[in-house]
Amino acid sequence: MTYCVGMLVNDGLAMIADTRTNAGVDNISSYKKLHITEVTGERIIGICTAGNLSVTQTALSMVAEGVRMPGHDDLETLETAPTLFRAAQIVGHALAEVRNELTSMRAEAPKLSASMLLGGQVKGGKMGLYLIYAEGNFIECGADTPYLQIGEFKYGKPILDRALRPDTPMAEAVKLGLISFDSTIRSNIAVGPPFDMVVIGRDALHGEQRRIAADDPYFRDLGHRWSESLANAHRAMPAPPWLDDAPPARPSISVVG
Repeated sequence: MTYCVGMLVNDGLAMIADTRTNAGVDNISSYKKLHITEVTGERIIGICTAGNLSVTQTALSMVAEGVRMPGHDDLETLETAPTLFRAAQIVGHALAEVRNELTSMRAEAPKLSASMLLGGQVKGGKMGLYLIYAEGNFIECGADTPYLQIGEFKYGKPILDRALRPDTPMAEAVKLGLISFDSTIRSNIAVGPPFDMVVIGRDALHGEQRRIAADDPYFRDLGHRWSESLANAHRAMPAPPWLDDAPPARPSISVVG
């Protein structure tokens, strides 16, 4: 399992992915799940992966070598895609093809799960963010919900729903994204640091990458402050008016006779 998030705000795009892989409680390791394709001044595309590693790794290798899309003879890659939408089509096609091939080899097994986030910008086009499903189809991030998640996202979703908006400054968006990771790792052992992050300014066509370790001073302080703030917030809220701290009075019993 994993957790990845992409946040598309007016300032640009931030993508964060954990690195934990889990094949059982006694077999936990790390694997990079955020992959960057950058041609400085011309394009930058980030891909986060979740699900079966054999599917996502093979699909990314296939994309790197080139994908022959239906109705076209030439091989296409992320470096040649004319638009970000076309890049999403290329990755979706590769993901579906690999997943279907591996599934056919093990027909008795359930469908292999895999998904990806693809975001960035190609020169002359708009910045975007897509969630690509195992079947190869995808959806685009919109202004109503300026983020997309894959993997074990349910623990980190509430903070983003409550606080992230299109006009959220980039620094604030990154902070919210890291809080969502802190909430997730506290509730699910299958997600863990280090985290890989890329921040891409709108029209910059360049990304600032960073790896956040478990002992990163900012991340540790952020998690501590968030826990403390939640505790202070719930203590400051009034108790339910229908409950009383005092034990309920027992009814008096009169004995007749």
